[in-house]
Amino acid sequence: MKSIAVFCGASMSNDARLNQEAYDFGKVIATAHIQLVYGGAKIGLMGNVASGVLENGGKAIGVIPDFLTSKEVVHTDLSELIITKTMHERKLKMHELSDGIVALPGGFGTLEELFEMLTWAQLGLHKKPIGILNINGFYDDLLSFIEGMIEKGLLKSSYKQLLLVANTVEELLEKMNGFQPLPVPKWMNKNQT
Repeated sequence: MKSIAVFCGASMSNDARLNQEAYDFGKVIATAHIQLVYGGAKIGLMGNVASGVLENGGKAIGVIPDFLTSKEVVHTDLSELIITKTMHERKLKMHELSDGIVALPGGFGTLEELFEMLTWAQLGLHKKPIGILNINGFYDDLLSFIEGMIEKGLLKSSYKQLLLVANTVEELLEKMNGFQPLPVPKWMNKNQT
C-alpha cells in the first residue's frame, strides 16, 4: 500500500493512550513510506495522526470541506490540502486517493465514514482493505454489535471478512497487505460496480 485513508476523531480523548496511539500510528506509516490521506484538521486524534506522519518525514494529504476551512481547524503544515464542496465529496476524494482505509477511535463521523466504506465494499464498489485499530478495546462493543447483526440474519457472515481488526499498527498493516477481497455479489450487475 502506498496510501491509507484514516478516519478518526476530531476531538482528543480523555484516554491518553488513544491520543498517543493516534500519533504513533502516523509515525509507523511514515516510517513505512505510506502516505496519509485524512480529514485535514489539526485538532483531535486527526491532528495527532498528521503530526505523527509529518514529524517523522512522511507525507500527509488533508481533504476538508470548504465550510470547515473558516473554523480554524485546518492543519497548515500538510504536504497537500484539498478543499471539497461537501462532506460526501470529501469521503469520495479520500477513497480515491487511498489504497486502504483505517478507522482509529472517533465519534459519529468516524463510524459513518467506516460504515460507508464497508457498504461500498459490500456492494463491490471497491476492493480495498478496511481496518480498525482497536486501541485499548475501543471497538469491542461495535464488534459485538456486528456479531449480533450476523446472529440475527441481517448481515452475511462472509461480510465480516471485509473488516480487518488488530490491536497494533504493525498487525493491522500486515492484515491489510494480505487482504483478499470478496467476489462481487451475484445479485449485483457488473455494470453497476
